[in-house]
Amino acid sequence: MASLSLIKISFALSLFFFLLPSSSSSRLSFTTIKNHHQSLTTNYAKSETERLIRSFNLFPEDLVNIIDNEPGFTPGSLVEKKFSFLGSSGPSVEDLGHHAGYYSLPHSKAARLFYYFFESRTSKDDPVIIWLTGGPGCSSAIALFYENGPFKLTNNLSLVWNEYGWDKVSNIIFVDQPTGTGFSYTSDEDDIRTDEAGVSNDLYDFLQAFYKEHPQFSKNEFYITGESYAGHYIPALASRIHKGNNAKEGIPINLKGFAIGNGLTNPGVQYPAYTDYALDKGLITEEDRDSINKLIPDCEEAAKTCQTDGGDTCSDAYQTCQAIFENILSITGNINYYDIRKQCEGPLCYDFSNAVTFLNDETVKTALGVKNLKFVSCSDTVHRAMLNDEMKNLEVDIPSLLEDGIRMLVYAGEEDLICNWLGNSKWVHAMEWSGQKGFESATTVKFVVDGAAAGDLTSHEALSFLKIYKAGHMVPMDQPKVALQMLKSWTGGNLAA
Repeated sequence: MASLSLIKISFALSLFFFLLPSSSSSRLSFTTIKNHHQSLTTNYAKSETERLIRSFNLFPEDLVNIIDNEPGFTPGSLVEKKFSFLGSSGPSVEDLGHHAGYYSLPHSKAARLFYYFFESRTSKDDPVIIWLTGGPGCSSAIALFYENGPFKLTNNLSLVWNEYGWDKVSNIIFVDQPTGTGFSYTSDEDDIRTDEAGVSNDLYDFLQAFYKEHPQFSKNEFYITGESYAGHYIPALASRIHKGNNAKEGIPINLKGFAIGNGLTNPGVQYPAYTDYALDKGLITEEDRDSINKLIPDCEEAAKTCQTDGGDTCSDAYQTCQAIFENILSITGNINYYDIRKQCEGPLCYDFSNAVTFLNDETVKTALGVKNLKFVSCSDTVHRAMLNDEMKNLEVDIPSLLEDGIRMLVYAGEEDLICNWLGNSKWVHAMEWSGQKGFESATTVKFVVDGAAAGDLTSHEALSFLKIYKAGHMVPMDQPKVALQMLKSWTGGNLAA
């Protein structure tokens, strides 16, 4: 693959993910962790986010993009331009169909969402998909560079074609959201979202503007994808689109399905699964499991209270349930909780700092049209604003989507601890819908790629669950060929064929 140097680039990218963890590399006593939830403070939430940012070696200079007195805000406007990474030696801008721009959110005071849109390398009739990164508050740019975008970023800040980019089988959109993430920004702090209603309404408004700008794609099938905290975003957006379509709001969106990768969707079910997963993987002993499991009843009760009462009961629930995860980490030490096959040495669980350097280069920023903004890889401000959203159960709207034939794929790399496959499997199996018994009795088969077993697949009607071998939290990074085949097969309606 030919290298595409930074000097020749006439435009650039952005993407990231993740559930922000709280952890410690030193062993903590059971009593200390059990009582830890009683001291939730703003400073504690801030330290959690800062630890995540350090663990990916990101070190953003700003916590959020808020610009004072930004002039010229026109609600509902979309400004987009084409770009090319290939310079004069490659295909023209028109040939590539690469776009980026800003959308001024209509239900905001001054918020602008930044996005990238890559037309399919194969056929413009391929499905349109949107990728959402988690956090909350992490940019979709890292996924673009390190997971499933058209290009990958090398150590010398050059770009190479990604052989397994998802634009090979789809027209793909990457969005920096919620407001304040990545290159998305505002001039009013009131635009920082605090719940899934705000997040999903913004994304729905963006998609309406996107299809108005690109009407030729409105007939294509549409799918929502993402990972980690997008386990919240994705069901919320799918429900919002479905409701909009049923109410005949605006431009109909041809929603066919949504896929959640290593997601956090139903915390009240997923947190209690931590100990069984950790025991099965040899991370803790049976004695450890039995001791930590004493925290589970309080966690389950707190999660239920959050769902019914909301507000600060949700941040209390987070602290109560997080004690389970903390206790495991006090035993495992420096393990990389996104991929337990690896150690997290010091602050460098992963090193994505090249993306931060690349996107903060003045040449790149000028090409992107992002003015004097600093690229915010993971926003502490956005994360803390969503603190009362984390323990919400986003499974509640999924059954009605399945009943109407909208397909859901939940996939998970088997080596991820923080959003592990077992917890995801448990909430999927526990979900009440008309096909629940059929899903429970369905035969699990091997998902085969190029003649080799790549995972375990269970499917019934509109629902599929796929455990992927030899992958951690970021399946498209760890198993790019498998992830691409998964997307192609699923959107083609033959995942279980």
